[in-house]
Amino acid sequence: MKLESLKRHASKKALIAVSALGMVLGMCAVPVGIASAASSGVVYIIPKDTTNPYEVIADAGVQKALTAYGWTGVVDSGTVDTAAAQEPAIEAAIAANAKAIVIAANDPSALCPDLEQAQAAGITIVGFDSDNYCTNNIFINQANTQEIGESEVTLLASEIHSTGQIAILSAAATATNQNAWISYMKVELKHYPKMKLVATVYGNDDPTPSLTVLQGLLAKYPKLAGIISPTTVGISTAAQYLSTHEAKYKKLILTGLGLPSQMGVYTGNDNVKAFELWNPADLGYLAGWTAIDLATGATKNTVGSTITIPSSAPQLKEAKSWTITKAIAGSGDPSNFITLGAPFVFTKANVKDFNF
Repeated sequence: MKLESLKRHASKKALIAVSALGMVLGMCAVPVGIASAASSGVVYIIPKDTTNPYEVIADAGVQKALTAYGWTGVVDSGTVDTAAAQEPAIEAAIAANAKAIVIAANDPSALCPDLEQAQAAGITIVGFDSDNYCTNNIFINQANTQEIGESEVTLLASEIHSTGQIAILSAAATATNQNAWISYMKVELKHYPKMKLVATVYGNDDPTPSLTVLQGLLAKYPKLAGIISPTTVGISTAAQYLSTHEAKYKKLILTGLGLPSQMGVYTGNDNVKAFELWNPADLGYLAGWTAIDLATGATKNTVGSTITIPSSAPQLKEAKSWTITKAIAGSGDPSNFITLGAPFVFTKANVKDFNF
């Protein structure tokens, strides 16, 4: 199913562009020093948690960028998606005299005192995947925030004939990216008056609570027509459960943001027709390169500046250079932004072509 066939938002044709994903990164070692000849250092990589498969892939992308240029990456975080679980990792980065922190924040503001302390110690802060709303921050956005939120609704609308009760199965209630996407979903839903959002529930990016809240949704809303789960843990948990109860929930459509490696077995069945994502390894690689570029002073974190991956380095399929922009107007986010590319739609026809 190609998204350009949907009736609204012709600009969303970019969603089907394979180039937006850069699926196979093909990163190999390059000569150390391409970026900054005399530079090396330690970068702390702080994911939402250390067990989420998506986060593991993204973190590996950061590591590949760092090692390609002779830098060292240290992955450090908790096992639950809370700001408190990430604070010790920030403190460890400060104690280790790290040159940069690459972080997917579990809360937009709770970590700011710690991150500002790190900045005062000379540490460059790069947000990725889920932003922190702190000063002097740069955020590597996986795709245009508004486009993700709108496209999730548009995709589901095309599958349920723009009619029926729908629900959202999200990650943590404080997750910056989830809440931003959901806010745009709600705006987009105004264009579909026959689609009614009846509930938003949170599984905390953990399969067990995700399953619990899913079962609660299904019990409370037996006429549910669709579920959007903009989290790889939530959508895979829901897909697995629905596949074992397919006869009962044959008419319920699930979409969201998922990993092809997890969703391939379910895609094309009664419940999962299509879902979206970008390449988390590419997102991590761009975040790692940006951390080096800013920490060495090669580029300043100012609107209009350009982050460019050297031609002799492994290239991402999304682009070769990115311009630093302001956050979306009205978002309340003070960060500067770099956007990786557009999301990609996976269907039965293409999902097995990707191996992450």
